[in-house]
Amino acid sequence: MTAFRPYDPGTDREAVRRIFQEVGWSHAARHVDDERFGQVVRVRVAEHDGAAECVVTTCAGTIRHLETDLPFACVLEVATSRVARRQGLALRLLSRTLSEEAAEGALVAGLGVFDQGFYDRAGFGTAPYARWVEFNPGDLAVDGKPRAPRRLSRDDGSALHAARLTRRRCHGACNLTPPAVTQADLGEPDTGFGLGYFDGPDGAFSHGLWLRGKDEHGPYNVAWSVYHTREEFLELMALLKGLADQVHLVGMHEPSGVQLQDLLTRPLAAARITEGSRYASRIGAGAYFQFRILDVPGCLGHTHLPGTGQLRFNLNLADPVEAYLPGNPAWSGCQGRYVVELGESCSGEPGEDTRLPTLNATVNAFTRLWLGVQPATGLAFTDELAGPDALLAALDCVLRLPQPEADWGF
Repeated sequence: MTAFRPYDPGTDREAVRRIFQEVGWSHAARHVDDERFGQVVRVRVAEHDGAAECVVTTCAGTIRHLETDLPFACVLEVATSRVARRQGLALRLLSRTLSEEAAEGALVAGLGVFDQGFYDRAGFGTAPYARWVEFNPGDLAVDGKPRAPRRLSRDDGSALHAARLTRRRCHGACNLTPPAVTQADLGEPDTGFGLGYFDGPDGAFSHGLWLRGKDEHGPYNVAWSVYHTREEFLELMALLKGLADQVHLVGMHEPSGVQLQDLLTRPLAAARITEGSRYASRIGAGAYFQFRILDVPGCLGHTHLPGTGQLRFNLNLADPVEAYLPGNPAWSGCQGRYVVELGESCSGEPGEDTRLPTLNATVNAFTRLWLGVQPATGLAFTDELAGPDALLAALDCVLRLPQPEADWGF
């Protein structure tokens, strides 16, 4: 018999560690030994034959929609042991987890995916492409000599986390609230290092980089960066350039709102010249995050689209997560009919107005529309979203949003 329940450190610690080891997540297995595991992150398990054989962990945070931060549930890990595969445990446990997070006030959930398709069944829609840029730091076209930075360490974890929460953020940016999340992101002491500056109020940490890689000539990867102003960003780029006398390649996710190719000298020639090398310069892209709305009225009530007219329509919303939830849960998905109004003030209330046009969509596709992943006319080509042509065109005009970028790895 299968049981779905909260994690019990007294009885489940070894089983959860084994699950992470069996799926090859040694970093997650090490975290289980931390006495705070189950407190910093929320952990839920599914039993199979009397033992925990599936685990889902979540973390509280926020996600930014234009200038507004909304309560966010970040799904950090979904893992099933070798003996309980193909039993439907992961989707059922994840769906129950989403139900609990929604009942406690989260308006949006998000996760990183191993591939597209699996989490679609729980209502998640794919985020935009994130660009990964690998370059010779000597190719950075930035002027000026950076100041000597301070060496960062795990002892600076609280200061680093505080700065990450207040960093420059754009539309779609996520924050994960518990300080221990940044501590875990620092990784193992022998594989990561940080460089940064303490120019904030009262000497607080202001901007810096955390890098991974220990080989003499790289590659180094920028795990994350923190900055608040243009000047701080450019100083960090100059700091990376200063590594070029020894390091031949640095890789990093393109920062939110920045086209990194603007700062590289002859980037296309560099890609051709170094192709096939261990230190090959390149720019690649992939969609590795997915998000879903947990509360339609809640999300739209916090949405503001300045400079647009008002648009009203019916929304007929389907939510596949309903199939994986037990009877009468606290939250059973977002399916239903809504009257939606978009504009300076937005709303989405249960009901139907027969005088209005109707948009038919899954919560997966509607989340992508609301975030600005793709326009309505584009989603109508490739996703489960349909409506009259005039309504789709009007949605394209009203929902002119910047590309959302999570800007926090999870």
